[in-house]
Parts: sequence; C-alpha cells; structure tokens
Amino acid sequence: MPEAPAIRSLRARLARIPLTRPWAADVTSVGVIATHVMRTDGAEGWGFSWTPQIGAEAVLALLEHDIASAAVGREADPRQTWDGLWTHLHEAGSGGITTIALAGLDLALWDAEARAAGRSVADHIGRRRDAVPAYGSGVNLHYSLDELVAQVQRWVAAGFEAIKVKVGKPDIAEDADRLAAVREVLGPDRALMIDANQRWDLARATAAMERLAAAGPAWIEEPLRADDLAGHVELSRRIATPIAVGENLHTVHRFEEFLASGAIRIAQPNVVRVGGITPFLRIVERAQAHGVQVHPHLLPELSGQLALTLPGSPLAEDVEDAGFGDLGALVDESPVRIADGALTEVPHVGLGLRFRHHADAAS
Repeated sequence: MPEAPAIRSLRARLARIPLTRPWAADVTSVGVIATHVMRTDGAEGWGFSWTPQIGAEAVLALLEHDIASAAVGREADPRQTWDGLWTHLHEAGSGGITTIALAGLDLALWDAEARAAGRSVADHIGRRRDAVPAYGSGVNLHYSLDELVAQVQRWVAAGFEAIKVKVGKPDIAEDADRLAAVREVLGPDRALMIDANQRWDLARATAAMERLAAAGPAWIEEPLRADDLAGHVELSRRIATPIAVGENLHTVHRFEEFLASGAIRIAQPNVVRVGGITPFLRIVERAQAHGVQVHPHLLPELSGQLALTLPGSPLAEDVEDAGFGDLGALVDESPVRIADGALTEVPHVGLGLRFRHHADAAS
C-alpha cells in the first residue's frame, strides 16, 4: 500500500472583513484567519478560523507558533490528527482560543482530502439531502422597533419560513412588545426563534419566558451564561419553550455534559469554535444518541454544507448581509446559495472557501 500522505506545511494569515451591518457599536468587522495546507502527495487545502471581534491575533499566533510546527509530519487525515494536536494545545486551554485555532488546520485538511477525491466536502462525508431550510437571523437587539420590523419584513419577502431575533432588553415589557410586532409580521404559521445571548440569570430567564411565551417561540437560545449547566437544568424544568445552546460550548465533552443532563432540546455547535469538522461530527453523533436535533450555528457557507449531511431536520442560519460571499471576502463564488428560504450547494470541490488577501478582503 502507498504511504499515507502527511502534512508538509501549514500557513496562516489574518484578514479583517468589514460588516455591512455592524453587530454592535464595537463589532464592525469579523476576523478570518485563512489557512493553507500542503500535503506530501502534493494535494493542498484551504480552511479558516474565525472570531467576530476578540482574539483573532491570538488565534493566528497559535496557528503560526504552536500548531504549524506540531502538525508538520503528522498524518494528513484530520480524523487521525485532531486528538493529538488537541492534546498538544491543552496546556493553553481545552477549548476556546485553542479549538478555534485548531479548526484552521482541521478545515484545511478536510478541504485537501475532498479536493484530492474530486468531491465537495458534503459528498465526501455523505450527503443526505440536496437542500436544507434556512432561517433569517440578525444581530438586532440594538435595532429600533421600526428597524426590526423592516428586517423581518425583508425575511418574509425573501421566502423564509423561520426567523430569529434577539431578546434581552432591560425591560421585559419592551422585549414582549418587539416580539408581538414581529409575530404580527410573521403571522401564525412561520417559526419565531429568540436568542438572549447569555443576558439573563435564572430568575430573570424564568420571568422573561413567562412573558415572552405568548409570542410562541420555537426555542430560546442561550438564556443563561453558556457554562451554567445547573441553571439550564433548572430552567428546563420551569419553562415549556425548548432550550437551545452550543454557540459557546467548545468541546465534545462539554456538549456531552449538556446533552446527558436533558436540559437542552437543540444543540448548536459552531463548526469553528468546536475545532472543525472532526469534532463537529462527533458532537452530532452524541446529539443523535440523546435524541437532540442539531442546527449548526452561523457560518452558512460552511455549516450549511454540513447541514446537508446531518440526520433529522437541520436548519441553516443566515445572518442578514453577513455571508462571506456577500461581504466580498471569497476568491471564488460562494459554495452555497440561499434563496426562497432554502440553502443549496453551488458546484465546487472541497469546501470551496478560499479567502482574499487582507488588502483586498473587502473589495
């Protein structure tokens, strides 16, 4: 048998990509750490790490100084390589910056493997469907009521059958008024999801959901601090609305704790934050074993491709005007298309995600 290809080199560079619609006064861009892998058989792959505002330079440093040197010479199969490199980085933390950085290598290795086989990553993993429903999403807590209603109207006009908005105003009554206005635009049949982004404690979450349940939310996302497992267990006893978490859980082990607790009914791993496709697929397996649906978090050009391979009925999250293609960040055409409320693939090999250089990232 021919010798399995190994990793010859890993390179990384940071691009700061301006957002068309700022996510907050101090979140006007996202950091993408673009990665490039060469294998000993000549195959190459492109991946990335990502962080909206904090830590991009730290991620780049980990890739350049700690991951690249440890990766060279290892087997280029990401399934075989991931655990050893995670152990190598563990001294700097089991998850967070370390797993975000490790995703840059993992994604590039999956890209190289699929490209070498002449397939898209979805086909390489095992496609289950050709399209997946998408939902309109926005970082909109700072929007005025009129701006929020206008955004929801755009989503309805675009054919979305489900949308998600932020909650967590200082006055719960204001959240209730905003959701009532959103529900009026949506009508009774479209799904409404809400996201508190960890703004509440247990008492506040209980009181808020007693009030906001009138809008018929399909789920409440991150109602409590992300690592408050006991709080989520108790909140799940108090409210009927399904709880969704995962955006800020960074390891397979942390997901297993939440899944085993029975506190959550929707898991939302962010493919980059958990360390790439390799641990993402392990999280999916654990969620399936616990009867929990997976809806990948953000990054539809990446997570939407993976949603095409998932069991159950996954959704793809489409944050308005925040896709890499929409932001002019990609060398090639976006590997996915979102239209009429559904995400489909555009023909491509690998991940189809190569990023422009920093100087022209926003052109």
